[in-house]
Amino acid sequence: MQAFAEPSWDALSAHRPLRYLRLLEINQPGATPLTAAALRADERVVNYIKGLNAVDERLSALLAVSGTGDAPALAPSQEALAEDIVAQLQLSDSSGDAPLVELLGVDPGSKHDVATQVCAALNRRLYRIALDALPGPKAEIENLARLWRRESLMLPVALYVDAEEIDGAAHELGSALHWFLSRDLGLVFVGLREPPARPIDASCAVEVRKPTAQEQRKAWTEALGSRAERTAVVLAGQFNLSLRDIRRIASRATQARASATEDKVWDACCSLTRPRLDLLALRIEPKATWDDLVLPQEALGLLHQIAAQVRGRHQVYEEWGYAKTMTRGLGISALFAGESGTGKTMAAEVLAKELRLALYRIDLSAVVSKYIGETEKNLRKLFDAAEQGGAILLFDEADALFGKRSEVKDSHDRYANIEINYLLQRMEAFSGLAILATNMKSALDLAFMRRLRFVVNFPFPGVAERTQIWRKALAPDVPRDTLDYERLARFNLSGGNIHSIALNATFTAAQRTDADKMVNMPLLLSATRSELRKLDKQVNEADFRSVQPTRGAA
Repeated sequence: MQAFAEPSWDALSAHRPLRYLRLLEINQPGATPLTAAALRADERVVNYIKGLNAVDERLSALLAVSGTGDAPALAPSQEALAEDIVAQLQLSDSSGDAPLVELLGVDPGSKHDVATQVCAALNRRLYRIALDALPGPKAEIENLARLWRRESLMLPVALYVDAEEIDGAAHELGSALHWFLSRDLGLVFVGLREPPARPIDASCAVEVRKPTAQEQRKAWTEALGSRAERTAVVLAGQFNLSLRDIRRIASRATQARASATEDKVWDACCSLTRPRLDLLALRIEPKATWDDLVLPQEALGLLHQIAAQVRGRHQVYEEWGYAKTMTRGLGISALFAGESGTGKTMAAEVLAKELRLALYRIDLSAVVSKYIGETEKNLRKLFDAAEQGGAILLFDEADALFGKRSEVKDSHDRYANIEINYLLQRMEAFSGLAILATNMKSALDLAFMRRLRFVVNFPFPGVAERTQIWRKALAPDVPRDTLDYERLARFNLSGGNIHSIALNATFTAAQRTDADKMVNMPLLLSATRSELRKLDKQVNEADFRSVQPTRGAA
């Protein structure tokens, strides 16, 4: 105040640049008057003046340097998007107003690569901060924002806020994050899955999609070599991956061998989705084959059509142009309807084994929640994880989740209908194979039925079908006596019940002495009697009397 002829008191106000950006600090201990208080320059500012221009150590503990090493893997469509963002930012710089750039989409890697490309074009270094690294108290958030703003004035930097955990448009940004992003921070990118319910002022939203199918096909060809053109077509038709994932998978697959085989690359693509899906659903290891299915020719024909359509999606949608005219329904959804034990889950296993894809059965107890909005959040995570194409989703007991919408009488009915409406939209947008299994077809909402591409009916097996099932019920290595399959087929049981009977009889045989360790008719009849009683069906003891095997028994 003594150095200047006309000093200005407001220069040392807490809201003026000297103190707002932490250039100066006032040391005013105890009752020291303001005019006698010492002024101290911040260490970061002193270092800057002396020529040591490095990021404040208080920030370096929270931030990670991004954009170092290899150049970002961007497809031509993503490069064009990055150029548009650069042009918009340059226009904003001329007006002195740098907007917050919201990068929307389901692929965090692609969004980060786009931000890295934009910063490279603007000669800025990109730093990244995770959502959980933000402090909670508002005072600490404010201090972080001011320190970063000061940093952006001293260095050509930009900030990427990783907010992937924010759950959709129905959820607001956390108060700490919203407060932080609403500050003047310079150039900031925020990675979100969907726009927040409460928008941020001076922000522009850009959707970052994964590379197109044609771009993925070209990337596979470049990564695997020109001789792998057929493999590239197959992989691009089944999986929806970013260029980052494609390069990583191809690199790992070729490390052990000079050239990657199609099977090895396929398995690597399938394993990419497993860590995320294993937390949300139960993985079933498919072992059943077409020979294990005992179904009418119509049902078998529909199952073969499903497998063929999954294989031929790339040709029909991309090469023949359906993807250009259709905005929804590019996935394949099928309903397996029939009584319990008629082979619905086994048919899903057969498709998974035929297509060499992982099969996940949805655990409704882990998906459905009594809390408003939680069911939609869980379902979205589930569909997003399977969207890459490496898995088949099996919704067992689908009528519990895809039931009919009811008349709204209270708030519970309203939110239950919202869940069903969300399912309708998400099922139609899902690009993979989803199978709904139910024994109450009439309980499903009619809107779901319209969106289903296949409806496969699993009838209760007749005598001829039950005879085939009995012949296949025992494992090949199980020792057995002469069995009368025609007699066993007279019992009105489903395939699932028959397999339970055969398994129980096998365990009983295994407990006997070595000379009698085989499955025979008395054991199977005894297990059948127990199964009928378990099902509360009438047991006619005349059917269990010992008779000689009929001709043709094996």
